[in-house]
Amino acid sequence: MISTVLVANRGEIACRVFRTCRDLGIATVAVHSDPDADALHVREADAAVRLPGATPAETYLRGDLVVKAALAAGADAVHPGYGFLSENAAFARAVTDAGLVWIGPPPAAIEAMASKTRAKELMGLAPLAADAVTEGDLPVLVKAAAGGGGRGMRVVRTLADLPGALRAASAEAASAFGDGEVFTEPYIERGRHVEVQIMADAHGTVWTLGTRDCSLQRRHQKVIEECPAPGLPPETTALLQESARTAAAAVDYRGAGTVEFLVGADGRAHFLEMNTRLQVEHPVTEAVFGVDLVALQLAVAEGRPLPAEVPRPRGHAVEARLYAEDPAAGWAPQTGTLHALDVPGTGADPGSGTGTRVDAGYAAGDAVGVHYDPMIAKVVAWAPTREQAVRRLAHALRRARIHGPVTNRALLAASLEHPGFAAGRLDTGFYDRHLAELTAPAPGERHAAVAAALAAAAARAGRFGGAWRNLPSQAQTAVYGEHEIRYRPARGGGYDLEGEPGTRVVRAEPHRVVLETDGVARAYAVRAHGDGRVHVDGPLGAHALAERPRFTDPAERAVPGSLLAPMPGTVVRIGDGVAEGAAVTEGQPLVWLEAMKMEHRIDAPASGTLTALHAVPGRQVEVGTLLAVVQDVTETPGVTEAQEATAS
Repeated sequence: MISTVLVANRGEIACRVFRTCRDLGIATVAVHSDPDADALHVREADAAVRLPGATPAETYLRGDLVVKAALAAGADAVHPGYGFLSENAAFARAVTDAGLVWIGPPPAAIEAMASKTRAKELMGLAPLAADAVTEGDLPVLVKAAAGGGGRGMRVVRTLADLPGALRAASAEAASAFGDGEVFTEPYIERGRHVEVQIMADAHGTVWTLGTRDCSLQRRHQKVIEECPAPGLPPETTALLQESARTAAAAVDYRGAGTVEFLVGADGRAHFLEMNTRLQVEHPVTEAVFGVDLVALQLAVAEGRPLPAEVPRPRGHAVEARLYAEDPAAGWAPQTGTLHALDVPGTGADPGSGTGTRVDAGYAAGDAVGVHYDPMIAKVVAWAPTREQAVRRLAHALRRARIHGPVTNRALLAASLEHPGFAAGRLDTGFYDRHLAELTAPAPGERHAAVAAALAAAAARAGRFGGAWRNLPSQAQTAVYGEHEIRYRPARGGGYDLEGEPGTRVVRAEPHRVVLETDGVARAYAVRAHGDGRVHVDGPLGAHALAERPRFTDPAERAVPGSLLAPMPGTVVRIGDGVAEGAAVTEGQPLVWLEAMKMEHRIDAPASGTLTALHAVPGRQVEVGTLLAVVQDVTETPGVTEAQEATAS
């Protein structure tokens, strides 16, 4: 029997495994990098071991250090989570060679399936060699042979772009997984990403636990997943499940795994890969089938058989991944302190099949940094029908208190409420078509700005004492985002609004404002955490607003054509032929930043001359750092001393 489990991972998945271990009476051990020294998964473990360093290559990808940590802490088993070393056969062997129980499939099965190229060969499919790609093969998808999560993937639509895509994908894969091997395969436009969850024991039993649709993706990384995949014909579902059983039998599989397919618009299913690990989206399967997949992994690792009968599915479950990122700014990852994370109506029972569940890797007060994936949490809703589950999840996201870095919360809610999603019109190009409408300003933002201005005024009045005059006072002005709010103290207390017909102030306190519009009163909770933004949570949604100063220092104004770092990160490379004085064209790649294990390309905003280049490979930059300036030198003045100072 397993008594102590070390989780060779971090964040949400480590917390998730620890939760089941606690329920089963199993002790837990965490490992952590230096930036993760006080992370949530460290706080939740019974013991923790430091892996000196910051980057994945120094810490979570060091299998030798992880095995030493397990032995030092007295663990007798290792759970790999997902990502990092979870599909590394050498690591699995090192664990078992050290006398520890490996909570995963046999190393030989990992070896056969963890490399996507070898997996395709095993399934009788030949990957497309990069040097054999022709115009007729386009578009193609460059993919990392190891790992997943969208890292090491690039869509290539012209042969001229292929060499650069191969280099970038290889570098990204090496950074994330310690393996830079990449390959190409045909890219199927508007396909559905559908997968089958499997669970197998050492006694010949293989379960297939329905289907999941994971088509809503950005940068080839899943954003919203659901179980079962809606609208699939029964014969397609049967084919996918039978193919998954075949894949498992081909490698004598044991434990949890996922077989992934791309279903084309013509209904044909194409095998993508087999992930020899637990998936991020496993909670939707747990909710529908009423199982705890981690508990089943532990049982299989202990040699126990699965029941002969697969649990019967019931209802529908949907999961949304909450990321610290700005979808409207090219999905740029965000950093900072998470001041609040509170989702209404949640419970933690993995297989409860009721209500809403949150699997989080952060808690209020934690810092979201630059070294790892920007996922904060997963929010999961179950209900008897798909329509009910989707509505429940959208409502939970709209009403959640999430204060801190910019997140994709509004996008997630808008996606769930989109008519195309409601109708089950799902494919991997969903965000390519709908991103602009899904990131449009949310309704109610002006009233949120009014609430922010009045709460600030009430806070000032409380600090300095209220003042009254016999004569009418001059209107005060505050600007939040694009909204200019004008108000004045009212006779007898409170405030009157100007330019807000039909709206009156019922109550204005430092943290709560009630506004009545056309006879309907709504309350807004207002919080400022010292990060430059005010968080307003109201019945029409949540808003994070920054107050704009009425007057700005001319020295802080950026020169037209300035390229500022959209996120903190590391400059990894400069575009070919990019140098000061060079002519550049609109859209030309200039600089690549690496942040949160992904590369982010920064293009020339317009055609002109590169009059300044401050980006240097290896340089760490903060948000707003001046990277370069592209100007029409015949019309625009040069870089000022203030911009030179900003760049340094």
